[in-house]
Amino acid sequence: SRHAGRAADYSDNQKFSIDLRTSAMLNAGRTLKEALVNAHADGRVTVGVYECAKIMNDDPDSVAFCVLATDDAFQCDVALQIHFTLIQAFCFDNDISIVRVSDTQRLAEIVGDKSGDLEDAHCVLITNPAEGSWEDPALEKLHLFCEESCRLNDWVPEITLPER
Repeated sequence: SRHAGRAADYSDNQKFSIDLRTSAMLNAGRTLKEALVNAHADGRVTVGVYECAKIMNDDPDSVAFCVLATDDAFQCDVALQIHFTLIQAFCFDNDISIVRVSDTQRLAEIVGDKSGDLEDAHCVLITNPAEGSWEDPALEKLHLFCEESCRLNDWVPEITLPER
């Protein structure tokens, strides 16, 4: 009766919200790829857990964005899980936008690591452009995506990178 209509409306609204979220995640994947390609071309990409940790420690204000990548081995690598927890905490404390991707291989391809050594591709940082230079619109879109995700209590959203 009356309540059945409300339940159906709620279900439709929930489905619409999930569809919008899925669409936003797909767009975010394309935007992340664009931001990584732009930053790589400008020499503003750092690849590797230890290399990224060094930059975060030495000059946290230079970090614009952080990407953590997992793979099948991640579940068994306790040390890497601890590093991820520390990196996430650092990013939260320093207002650095952060996302996860589940395809270390694809991330390594995008940031130009053709060596096949994916161990270092678990963490990628994008540093800020030089003072007075042109801002990257893709990076701005990613910051907005991360802000929206945090409002939905998704503190480290997972993004799917597009295929080649």
